[in-house]
Amino acid sequence: MGSKIVRFLFCFILLFFVISPTNSIAKPNDVVRVGITDNKFQNVLKQQIVVYGTSDCEICDKYSGKVLIRVPANTDITVSNLLSGLDVLIGQNCVTLRDFVVTCPSGLLGIKDLKRKGISALYHGAFEFYQEQSRNGFYLINLVELQEYLKGVVPNEMPVRFGLEALKAQAVAARNYVLTPRTKLNPAYDVVDSVASQVYYGANTESDIATRAVMETDGIVALYNNELILTLYSSTAGGYTESYSNAFSDTLTKAFPAPNKPYLTAVPDKDSFEPLNTEEKARDFYQSKHPSYDIDSPYYRWKREWTEEELESILTQTLPAQSKTGFVNPACKNGDEIGKLKGIHVVKRGNSGKIIELDIQATKGCYRVAKELVIRRVFQKDGNSLPSANVYFDIETDVNGNITKIIAQGGGYGHGVGMSQFGAGYMAAKLHQPYYNILRHYYTGINLGTRPVEILNTEVEQTFWAPIGRAEIVIVGISTPKIKVMINGKMQEFSVARTLFKNIAKIDISSYIEDGQNKIVFYPSYIPMKVYVEVIESYANANKELSGGNQ
Repeated sequence: MGSKIVRFLFCFILLFFVISPTNSIAKPNDVVRVGITDNKFQNVLKQQIVVYGTSDCEICDKYSGKVLIRVPANTDITVSNLLSGLDVLIGQNCVTLRDFVVTCPSGLLGIKDLKRKGISALYHGAFEFYQEQSRNGFYLINLVELQEYLKGVVPNEMPVRFGLEALKAQAVAARNYVLTPRTKLNPAYDVVDSVASQVYYGANTESDIATRAVMETDGIVALYNNELILTLYSSTAGGYTESYSNAFSDTLTKAFPAPNKPYLTAVPDKDSFEPLNTEEKARDFYQSKHPSYDIDSPYYRWKREWTEEELESILTQTLPAQSKTGFVNPACKNGDEIGKLKGIHVVKRGNSGKIIELDIQATKGCYRVAKELVIRRVFQKDGNSLPSANVYFDIETDVNGNITKIIAQGGGYGHGVGMSQFGAGYMAAKLHQPYYNILRHYYTGINLGTRPVEILNTEVEQTFWAPIGRAEIVIVGISTPKIKVMINGKMQEFSVARTLFKNIAKIDISSYIEDGQNKIVFYPSYIPMKVYVEVIESYANANKELSGGNQ
């Protein structure tokens, strides 16, 4: 009986979060809405899909939680799109439903014929079937508790061989990313399960060491100015990360470069690395293997070559395609001839040497291409984009000055902003750095703690992992004379020092917490307040070691 009550409550919690508006109040069980794609990680919109449970399933009303249909284990539930709703076929029985979810209280949910890492995809949580308003199709959305979601992300975003501390850094970065994604792809879901957001393969791909990394960073996020940061990361920075503004456009206006994010600035792996914003310095850096944290990556340095005819043929396809982004000027249309290639001229580079703008000169026009992803997609080789825009070009000519070959050499894989995953692996395995030092290297000026929450009329509970047993309560904005909290089951009341010009108050609670998992409950005060727990790390020795770089 008790287990049934627990399962019902879990299902009800999932349903509650489906219909509850998002706000700044932290919840004990954050639920992530993940749009599930197909085997090619492309299509989210479905016309028909077959799901099942590894144990008995329940089809429930999305709003009330009422069980509508019970389905035996391993029974196909075929859902098809109709103008009148969604057609649900179970065996020989068919019913038309709207606004429903499927749960598997004692097992996992599966999707017939969907593979992840070559094995059948299985999922924690619940499936919601969300029909588009136009009725042109529906989305299959996995409603999954945040920690369970991260267990399906971390071992698929980072090789588990990188070790526990690197995986912890990845867990925090992935937690931040899903809580504050750069863009929301669709109002129906928070993220998708592909690289368009971050890779999530579900329960069947979990790893013991990655799960440990998720649990040992429970509740911890990266903060800047008391707010969650956008934790961008990529496979390989190439030895020098890039500033956000030099790689991304504004999410609202689409203007490029984007406004600066102070915690996403260009960071060299060694203090001796000078900014690579000139052609000479970028060329010198990327034509040699300067020791850096990324040196073990297969994409640390790379090379691509084209014949003149080959690249011209590619540009006649890629320039029109990328003109649709608005970052090719003048725009090029399908069927336009660019003529003979005359040269490639880099106009501007970022501190990492990443190309921000370049000109492609041809006999029938000169095209200015901006933004790293657009540049990478313009210069394709064998159908693949350049690994990164940390690249320089060499052009070979014949005795008459005609171009015969174009050679691109560069370093890194991905946008190169924020954490480098191969760099994190190196720092953990070879420099023996804890995860918080890895994060502080790649995200400038951050601190680590729980999600800031507004304490209004009800108490708020947070769990968090204190890596070295030290923590402070941070009160932002209006200070209350006293704050009442329960720390690991014991009630505490602290006085809050108030001054006229002080905007933040901190209370050391290190003597009340444990080195590991902790639970705190914030109780309302007559003055609303914004609070969080900051975990305090010790950096001094690590910073000294980091400043020495790779030896």
